[in-house]
Amino acid sequence: MPKQNSSNTNFYFCKPIFGIFFCVAAVLFFYSCDGSDAVSIKNNPLQIKKDSVAPPIQTVIYNSEKGKLLNTLFKNKVKTFGFNGCVLIAQKGQIIYKNVFGFSNLKTKDSLKINSAFQLASTSKPFTAAAILLLSERAQLNLNDNIQKFFPGFPFGKITIQMLLNHRSGLSNYVYFGEPFCDANNCYNGKIFDNSSVISIMMNKKIQPYAPPNKKFGYCNTNYALLASIIEKVSGLTYAEFMSENIFKPLKMNDTWVYNPINDSLCKNNTVGHNASGFIEMDKYADAVVGDKGIYSTVDDLFKWDEGLYSEVLLKKTSLEQSFKGYSNEHKGKRNYGYGWRLVDDGKGNKIVYHNGWWHGYSSLFFRRLSDHTTVIILSNKFNPNIYHIDDILALLNNNNTSAKNSMLLKSSKK
Repeated sequence: MPKQNSSNTNFYFCKPIFGIFFCVAAVLFFYSCDGSDAVSIKNNPLQIKKDSVAPPIQTVIYNSEKGKLLNTLFKNKVKTFGFNGCVLIAQKGQIIYKNVFGFSNLKTKDSLKINSAFQLASTSKPFTAAAILLLSERAQLNLNDNIQKFFPGFPFGKITIQMLLNHRSGLSNYVYFGEPFCDANNCYNGKIFDNSSVISIMMNKKIQPYAPPNKKFGYCNTNYALLASIIEKVSGLTYAEFMSENIFKPLKMNDTWVYNPINDSLCKNNTVGHNASGFIEMDKYADAVVGDKGIYSTVDDLFKWDEGLYSEVLLKKTSLEQSFKGYSNEHKGKRNYGYGWRLVDDGKGNKIVYHNGWWHGYSSLFFRRLSDHTTVIILSNKFNPNIYHIDDILALLNNNNTSAKNSMLLKSSKK
């Protein structure tokens, strides 16, 4: 993926000892300059005081300044990298910056709105994992259950629900093995290629796994497609119905839904995906497979989801702790994978839980730094790998000299 360029523009944040007058003068000076250059953090990362210990009037000033700097930064992303989408950035439950840039349809020039809905692609996976953990809390399934319990005759034994959650099943990716069995209309046996098609091909064509169960980590969309089907088997509801009734509605995520190939075009605030050149991505193979992708949402709804994860409104604390624990430790390092979440943990209390997405013209990033309740949500309907590089954003948000280097570990994932 292309690396983000950085320029020589540096920001120096004024310190309290110089007084409020100096701060205001410095901000006015900055905005009198050309703000078209990207923010560089390699030589001069911002060091911003904790809002929680500053007097109330200073908290307002600090957050206002952050918002203005972020606005300049994103205008530059539009100009330099062609960013087209919506963004929401928050700290400690307070939205610092929210904005929209570009079009929902580049051909018709229909403008995006802040409540425009985007295909989340793999950023859907944390939702699927949460649904599985809800069913576990209700004793409707056990994470150690063998998946043959739900799919009798499934050719590969010794695979548990937990191995699907943490990508240790060893199964092959349906995105690659499924297409040869589909016709030109993306159908399998005369029906739309969906989750049941994935299972049918695996059972009837004996698609070989790439590794033994629980041998190693292997990011695989098949795992989450199977989890969505398990949710349906256990609950008696469709995946879309279960997500709506048990996650979206309780959190008042009113502009969030699961993709449906038959009536999805009727959903309000829908958008169209575009490739990097701006051409519309037409419906393609595997769009109807859900669980690994398929959820459409807005930046405001994702912020509700983010806030919900800081409480026990949906999941118990123990379930969340399970989700944010790494399960693949064959190789030492800061990166790992939990239950539906990618992790970056430096062992110093700065744990990051996040997930990126990429599918048919949509790019998404959902970043959560738990130590200081920092959230970055970026949704784009024009493929743009630049959105995964947020070191410049974190430099504006950092409060305790927290290094932005962790952000460079964020790995974009296809789907």
